Amino acid sequence: MTIYLDAVWTLNFFLDMMLLMLTQALARDSTRKIRIVFGAFIASLLVPISIYFPDSFATSVVGKFIYSVIIIVCAFGFMNIYRMMKLLLLFYFTTFAIGGGLIAIHFLFQNPIGLSANGLLTFNSGYGDPISWIFLCIGFPLVWIFTKARMDRHAAEKIRYDQQYPVTIQLKNKSYSTTGYIDSGNQLVDPLTKKPVIICDESFLKQWFSENEWKQLKDANDHLDFDNLPRGWEKYIHIVPYQGVQGSGMFLIGIKPDKLVVHYDEQKIVTNKILIGIQFAELTKDQSYHCLLQPQILKLAAVYSA
Repeated sequence: MTIYLDAVWTLNFFLDMMLLMLTQALARDSTRKIRIVFGAFIASLLVPISIYFPDSFATSVVGKFIYSVIIIVCAFGFMNIYRMMKLLLLFYFTTFAIGGGLIAIHFLFQNPIGLSANGLLTFNSGYGDPISWIFLCIGFPLVWIFTKARMDRHAAEKIRYDQQYPVTIQLKNKSYSTTGYIDSGNQLVDPLTKKPVIICDESFLKQWFSENEWKQLKDANDHLDFDNLPRGWEKYIHIVPYQGVQGSGMFLIGIKPDKLVVHYDEQKIVTNKILIGIQFAELTKDQSYHCLLQPQILKLAAVYSA
């Protein structure tokens, strides 16, 4: 049998790249495209490995699973176990979904009943029936487009509060951007200034502080010693009293930003009449967003065309 390794390798590279692109779209991950291409190249290396070393560990079930983990790390990087497993499961989901779709279409157009050599009717279940390259090259993109379109449609039909939006915060002449999540349950308002309070986590807010300043701020929060706030931040920091879920009174350290910009659909929402509550931890395990937005800012802030 003649095997055209370059053709098989090239086809496998493009198929793997499309699977990784679909995984990225479903996960709403911001990984650069060059990393997706690199991940697809690593995935396609399984073709020459399988041909030249058919009995290697990489071709076993365990070996393929470990190789899948390597592909995900190469394509999306490693941040934590939770995020990696989420991307790995999405990668398998897209692979099985598109592969199952191709087999379903193939069986749909296949004639299962035929005549044998002796003239008897036979039933062909389709197992082992090879799928042609032309069918693969045409069917794979069609199934890919259909799968992505259905997923995009599903996401568009979800409640607006389940969506994430780009957020930029300007503070002390420094601006940083992240992803914000509109939390319908966040109705926190400063009782003194009546300003809505958004929540940002540690990994995002530390960009404005030195290590020593952040340590002072964290110590002040842990020991309720607000006389030990970092120098130079006194006019930016506010203490926000609020009621906890158990009904007890608590305090939240807040920061007054120079400006908040939220890119909401096709609009740009700009305001400085808010406070930023500090979360001295991560908001999510997979770090998909770093800011909980207060729904009131969408109604009270100035709106511009994006």
